[in-house]
Amino acid sequence: MKQKKLTVVVVEDNDTMRLGLSENLKRAGYLAFDFADGPSALDFLKNHEVDLLVTDLRMQPLDGLQVLQESKKLQPHIEALLISAYGTIDEAVQAMKIGAADFLTKPFSGDEFLLRVRNIAQKILQRQQIEQLRAENTYLNQELSGQFGQMVGQSPAMREIFRLIETVANENSPVLIQGESGTGKELIARAIHQQSKRAGRPFVRVNCGALNDNLLESELFGHEKGAFTGAIRQRKGRFELADGGTLFLDEIGDVSPALQIKLLRVLQEKEFERVGGERTLQVDVRVIAATNRQLEQRIASGHFREDLYYRLNVIPIKVPPLRQRKEDIPLLVEYFLQQFNQRRGCVKQLDPAALEILSAYHWPGNIRELQNVMERLHIICQQTTIPAHLAAAQLSNVQINAQDWQHLPLDEALYNFEKNLIIQALKKANGVKQRAAKLLGIGTSALYYKLEKFGLNS
Repeated sequence: MKQKKLTVVVVEDNDTMRLGLSENLKRAGYLAFDFADGPSALDFLKNHEVDLLVTDLRMQPLDGLQVLQESKKLQPHIEALLISAYGTIDEAVQAMKIGAADFLTKPFSGDEFLLRVRNIAQKILQRQQIEQLRAENTYLNQELSGQFGQMVGQSPAMREIFRLIETVANENSPVLIQGESGTGKELIARAIHQQSKRAGRPFVRVNCGALNDNLLESELFGHEKGAFTGAIRQRKGRFELADGGTLFLDEIGDVSPALQIKLLRVLQEKEFERVGGERTLQVDVRVIAATNRQLEQRIASGHFREDLYYRLNVIPIKVPPLRQRKEDIPLLVEYFLQQFNQRRGCVKQLDPAALEILSAYHWPGNIRELQNVMERLHIICQQTTIPAHLAAAQLSNVQINAQDWQHLPLDEALYNFEKNLIIQALKKANGVKQRAAKLLGIGTSALYYKLEKFGLNS
């Protein structure tokens, strides 16, 4: 995209000199603003982003060095060219120490002045390009899939997701990932990106549920300078930052209907305008969206546009909750143990009875809850082997006195633990057995069998 014009502020108490320098800068393609004294220029810098400061040395009430010092406090990245009719080597050295990029002694020609400005401008542009590359690289590498380094799972459901990722990775069609919170939806989105031909370009994430409409619109599409109060500079949105790569719209179900219309247009036309801007921008972005909401219900209630749903749902991926793929729990437990062993510099293992307890739990918070429990166990356990009673005591919604578990035989401990789980599920489901079975991740007939086994029919 076209490089923006650099903004230059000229501070000079000689009217003829000031106006001449400002006019030369404008003819050369710069945005120039001129001021007769330092305080006026500093007031301007408080509300406007400036790339280059050109200031005379001998002025009142503030001299050029003072103006430079105060400018650096307001905008640390600002570059400066000091000019003076009384230049000395000592003054030039002092100016460079404060942060001036160059020092020019009067008299000088207009060509010499513009040459010095162009040299500084080149330095500014190079710095801005480096900052932009760093920003894109940050988006590409940040928050590696929540805290996971790779996808873990061998259940039929996960093998099907792996197969689907390989199938759709090199397509450009939108993907809609649906599943409960904590099931690893972002991890799937990153896997699709990393296996695609876009892997060398940015992966940019936006949490649509964390921002209000105005902030989210600016975050997605960017804004022009002056578009709203506080917009003192042009800012690229996430669609621009993701150009050539992938944009992950997390919690898409929380976007308001008004903003959904603008998203639909980008998906269909691949073009948009920044907030406060008139120029239409075009980008090449693959959109992957995710939600923990039932979008069909949101459509029925009028909170989500049906046309946007069908535009996003070209490639649907349903992520099962952890309670529906319990065979993956041992693999995840081992993965997290290795991760925390390496991170904390100490080796711990899990007692087989503790693994049985973790595998029997229904994990309402899914993988994220399992990860948190494993980290907590790794921290609070003072032994090399994490015992069963300690694992049981960390599980949410299960009221267990750890002391009661400490000396129980394994069979008896597991019997009591499973019975306790069923009691808690029945309480949470208000006695509705079908709902309790769903919470436990088992069939209703299996629940009836267990109720009889534990004498809980009444």
